[in-house]
Order: sequence, then structure tokens, then C-alpha cells
Amino acid sequence: MKEIHLSRREFLRAGAAVSAGTLLMPRGAFAAGSDRIRVAMIGCGARGTKDAIDCLKADPAVEIVALADMFQDRLDRALAELKKQFAGRVKVTPETCFLGFDAYKKVMAMREVDIVLLLTPPGFRPPMVRAAVEAGKHIFMEKPGAVDPVGIHSLMASADLADQTRLSIVVGTQQRWQPHYQELMRRVHDGDLGEIVGGQAYWNWGSSKWHWEERKPGWSDMEWQIRCWPYFTWLSGDHIVEQHLHNMDVINWAMGAHPVSCLGVGGRQARTGPEFGHIYDHFTVEYEYPNGSRVMSMCSQIEGSTPRVGERVVCTKGATVTDRSMGFITDPRGRKVYTFDGAVHSGEVAQYANLIRSIRDGKPINECRRLAESTMTVILGRMSAYTGRALKWDWAMTASKLDLTRPKYALGELPVDPVAIPGKTPLV
Repeated sequence: MKEIHLSRREFLRAGAAVSAGTLLMPRGAFAAGSDRIRVAMIGCGARGTKDAIDCLKADPAVEIVALADMFQDRLDRALAELKKQFAGRVKVTPETCFLGFDAYKKVMAMREVDIVLLLTPPGFRPPMVRAAVEAGKHIFMEKPGAVDPVGIHSLMASADLADQTRLSIVVGTQQRWQPHYQELMRRVHDGDLGEIVGGQAYWNWGSSKWHWEERKPGWSDMEWQIRCWPYFTWLSGDHIVEQHLHNMDVINWAMGAHPVSCLGVGGRQARTGPEFGHIYDHFTVEYEYPNGSRVMSMCSQIEGSTPRVGERVVCTKGATVTDRSMGFITDPRGRKVYTFDGAVHSGEVAQYANLIRSIRDGKPINECRRLAESTMTVILGRMSAYTGRALKWDWAMTASKLDLTRPKYALGELPVDPVAIPGKTPLV
């Protein structure tokens, strides 16, 4: 593959190549049940391929018309799987397959594309969102939305621009579309359980290898880091951001707010080899919310440890207990008083169905701002754990200059950042 070099400034500016005065408007709403929905997939890894399959399942009018990725083998693998399952609806040609750091810009230039699926590691996400909005594309993007406060500000600006141009942006926080979560959140918000006084959120994985690949001879530093992206904070945000965001998004949903402060701890004790980059393997963070309640957040990726993934929202009259498979309510003494007994689905196809419906109906959904807040929630926890400092939301959003973009984007040398040491790692 031809090596493409982009400076840090060029990469950041790439997402803002179209001036506000020349914004492209989206195509008209699709004729219900008839007009084709042309979708482009940016990021062709395993998760991205599943996302594209879910999008195809959501509506029979969906066609995949373009693919973009850094690496030919991943693009080929994704294309083969899509054709295997939906041969007649994959309209990709060699001319609509793009490789490299700037591949997404070539997708944005395709006027026939209606929806872009932004499925790359989140370290690349903010400029891609901006470019998609400026090109008049509706968006599905995986979570998280960014890896640092600078990226969060970019997402907020893109959310505002999408409102102005009536674009839909749906994000990969699929619990929001799961019926049991919706029912329990309704009861919390209706006041059935009284006032919220606290909660817990968990993503204890019970495993240490997740989207990990052994480095192969011939891979440059940059290629290795992109292929093993979860293990590098500039690409994933660390696992508290990449995975645990799901749980803290549920907590923010229940609270109807983001936290005002936090204090976190964490470390790298069980997964210490250089093949695992420089991220932590465990975090615990206490968040404080505007109503004064506190939530304990815990996440880990440690082989042989007890897995626990889910949330508990504690109220004056009881508590909700949820994970992706079930939901129930307990009274103040811990006795079950309600269990959701309706159909449970993953929400992963529903999120695409709702995105497409919003476009057909001309009633845009814009979840970008909400994703930015949930992403910043877990970034705040990571920053606190990395530095050992208690942090306030307002400081992070107004004063932090933390920017994890790389000095140069090229398939070459790229030193691994040092492991953060609380009390020594500076607060930026």
C-alpha cells in the first residue's frame, strides 16, 4: 500500500476542508420503502463489519456502496463477509474502495452516499464527524466519540452544525434502544422510585486480550498501534473510555445530567507486557452528580477475574439493576418487586432502524452532543486516575488542553507513550 504522510495539522484540518459557506445539504428524505439508501462504511474491522451487517438488517433498501480502511486485508475481509450475507445489496466496486489516512475524505466526496458509518478507532473520530456533517451526510458512529477534551469540543461543534443542516446522527450506545432499559429508565424519570441517591456501574471484563493481534514482522510502529488500537490511549482512550462508556452513559441517562466532578484510581498490574501497549488494566472512579449523589464506577480487563457488566441506580424507594440481558427493580431491602418480562433485544439493529426512519420522516435525531457528554464523563475518570488528581467537569471542559493527536500520521516510527503514573503524570 502506498504510504501516505499527513502532518498533525493536516489531519485535523482534513475534517474541516469544506467551509461553512459551502456546506452540502443532505439528499431529500427517502421515499418510504422504495428509495435506495446508499451507505458507506469507514473502518472495516470486526466490529465495523458487524455494524454494517446490522445496518443491512435494519432496512431492505440499504445498500453498501463504499468501503474505507487503513489496510487492504481488513477491507477485503469485510467485503467478503458482507457479500456472503447480502450479496445483492453490496454495490461496492474497486473504484469505491479507499485506503489510507485520507480514505474517509474520498468517501465524503461521493455525492451519492446518504449515510456514513464511522467505525474507526475513536482517536480518528472527531475530524471524520466534522467532515461528514460538512459533506451533508447522515451519520452512524460507534462510541466513544473522542479520546480527549479537544476532540469533545470538536464533537460539540459538529452537533451544532448537524442541527443547523437537519442531519441525523445516531451513536452506538445501544442500551438506549433496548426495551428493558427504556422501561426502567421511564420508571426512574417518572419518579416511581423516588429521588436518585447513588449508583454503581461496572465493566469488569474477566479477560485481558481484546482486539489484540501479535505484532508481525514488517509492521511499522504506526501500523501495529492501529491494528492493536485498544491498547493505546491516543486511539482508544483506554478501556475505561472505549468499553465502560456504555455503563456510564446509562448512569448519565438515569441522572439526566453529566457528573460535576470525580476522583479516580487505576493501574497496570496484571497486563504489563509491552505487547499490550501502555493502557491500564483496571480503574475505579467515584463520580459526583449535580444532585449531590455519588456513583462508583469500576472497570477492568484482567484474565481470571470475576466478570461483572451492568449498572445499579439507587433511589429513595428502591433501585434498578440492569445489564444487556435483563432488568429488575428492588425495594429498599433488596427484594425484587418488578422484573421486565417483555422481549429483550440487543438494540444494535434498532439503532439503525431508528436512524433510517428519522431520515425518511424528515425528523432528524442528533445524539452527537449526548455522546460527547458521555465520552467526556469517562475521559474525566481516566484523566483523574492517570494523574491522581480530583477533577471538576468545568475545569476539564474550559481549561484542559489535553490533545492526544499524533505529530505525524504516516506508516512509520511512532514511540509508545509511557505508562501513566499517578502523582507524576502531569495534568494537562
